[in-house]
Amino acid sequence: MRDLTLSGFEIKITHIFVKFIYRKIFFMKVSIEISYYPLNEKFVPEILDFIKRINTYSELTAQTNGMSTQIFGEYRYVMNALTNEIEKSFTLPHSVFVMKVINADLKS
Repeated sequence: MRDLTLSGFEIKITHIFVKFIYRKIFFMKVSIEISYYPLNEKFVPEILDFIKRINTYSELTAQTNGMSTQIFGEYRYVMNALTNEIEKSFTLPHSVFVMKVINADLKS
């Protein structure tokens, strides 16, 4: 059995490649457009509460207009926040969310 050895150059290239892959997986920026449709007569307070809860996450940026909310940030933070807050909203019967996810930061 032969020992595998790497030269300093090969180790550096391997390190750079692993670092690149790590950053792509763990620090991927996303832009999400989300709309919330609670199917009841008093829907406005529920929507405003969802937006308020999303805005409590310091690692996210949210922009709201009359049609939807755009959320920007690192993929894992954004998806964790959305999982938590959508689950809270689902305590209200007949809650509908429509969402688009883009693997780029389109904030500007």
